[in-house]
Amino acid sequence: MTPDVTPDVMPRLVATDLDGTLLRSDGTCSERTRASLAAVELAGIQVVLVTARPPRWLHELVDVVGEHGVVLCCNGAFVYDVRARKILSERCMPAEVVGQIAEDLREALPGVAFAVENRLGFGREWGFGDERTTAQDLTAASLEELLDPLPGKMLARCDGVPAARFHRVVEEVVGDRAVVSYSGASGLAEISARGVTKAAALGEWCASQGIDRADVFAFGDMPNDLPMLTWAGRSFGVANAHPDVLDMVDEVCASNDDDGVAQVLETAVGRQQAG
Repeated sequence: MTPDVTPDVMPRLVATDLDGTLLRSDGTCSERTRASLAAVELAGIQVVLVTARPPRWLHELVDVVGEHGVVLCCNGAFVYDVRARKILSERCMPAEVVGQIAEDLREALPGVAFAVENRLGFGREWGFGDERTTAQDLTAASLEELLDPLPGKMLARCDGVPAARFHRVVEEVVGDRAVVSYSGASGLAEISARGVTKAAALGEWCASQGIDRADVFAFGDMPNDLPMLTWAGRSFGVANAHPDVLDMVDEVCASNDDDGVAQVLETAVGRQQAG
């Protein structure tokens, strides 16, 4: 697929999700994609990674981040300097809100278990587990013991409850007290402070750089990308994206495994140079 990029309307900033979008299905960043990101920055266009990943999952991608080294992560809760391994800013959940939500979810979903991502790393209740948890993770009997420092993101799972029903109940229980996101992990609810989204974090970053939303290209694949995609001046969904994303983006590019983001960027830079 060859993206149709208007040659006379170029972005000043490219914002892209990581997993399922920029990265291939095995979690790697192809050489083609690395080269396209470098070419974009050489052309004077800033690149910002915007991801649900926590800071601790970004260190392996230190050579992929833009020249500024900053990633908007945990769905916008943290602004993180990957090279310096330093949190530059954070928007965390108040302890009382976390406690209230946890209490209500325990009542609605007996057996629910929680974990948190904070500036120091990951902590989980003993009952919380997935393919990434290990025996070395910080554990506690209850979520309430894991609130210092405050979480940038609260995670919830409930074994035995179908994923669709689980997400529906979580959204109903949380209501407008916080933001519930879905980034692709089946049966995992990601809960952030009220007002914390990829769009909010990207908007603040762009404002600090003097860049208007109309001058932003954004790429994504999952529902948690929708706020960012609808905010940006031009939105792209990779062909493997969630149906909700494909329904609303301005354009669909090739899949993550076919380097769809790279194809768009190569076309954009090529036409800019030709013009």
